[in-house]
Amino acid sequence: MDGVPEPHTGWTFLTNHARVLAAIADNHSARIRDIAAHCRLTERAVQKIIADLEQDGYLSHTREGRTNTYRIDPAKRLRHPAEAGLGVTVASLLSLLVQDEADRDTAPASGGRSHATA
Repeated sequence: MDGVPEPHTGWTFLTNHARVLAAIADNHSARIRDIAAHCRLTERAVQKIIADLEQDGYLSHTREGRTNTYRIDPAKRLRHPAEAGLGVTVASLLSLLVQDEADRDTAPASGGRSHATA
């Protein structure tokens, strides 16, 4: 089927929710189609994940014409009791996953990521 990413087999360190949140942190006005391609998910899966993140207050959006602009709540604590008890926030997670805007011009082409702003 065209447009559907190849399935991944085996386990990974990050959930699809973390991947989508990191993609949005990297580009606050990314289209669902682009997020899906970046995360190797279907557009429908990305829509569901965004709805989950919005419902629990991690993410909100504003509509600007035909474009959504997303806002991440960087102070929101992670859901899992193991992280929530430590006070781990979305900002601390994203700092590991997303490259800072200022670092993009100087980052090596290898795709290495450093830290984020949410």
